[in-house]
Amino acid sequence: MTRTAAIFAAILFAALTAPAFANDRAPTAEERASIEAALTAEGFTSWGEIELDDDKVWDVDDAIHSDGKEYDLELDKTTFAITGRDED
Repeated sequence: MTRTAAIFAAILFAALTAPAFANDRAPTAEERASIEAALTAEGFTSWGEIELDDDKVWDVDDAIHSDGKEYDLELDKTTFAITGRDED
């Protein structure tokens, strides 16, 4: 009986957490161009993956600033302004 309960719990956990990942997506070509222009204007020279997180903010991984520091960034969904910056 406990094995069945553990399997059921695992299935329930997977079902409840899967939708959270389903909302992430890559930018369209137009969005990517706007994001890259905003990053360049703020002094960033390169960056890694860009994705819209939970349809709320753009996440930019491993953005390298002209000062040589590396950051993970959050950008506003519509204005592409930097709203969060974590130094790696």
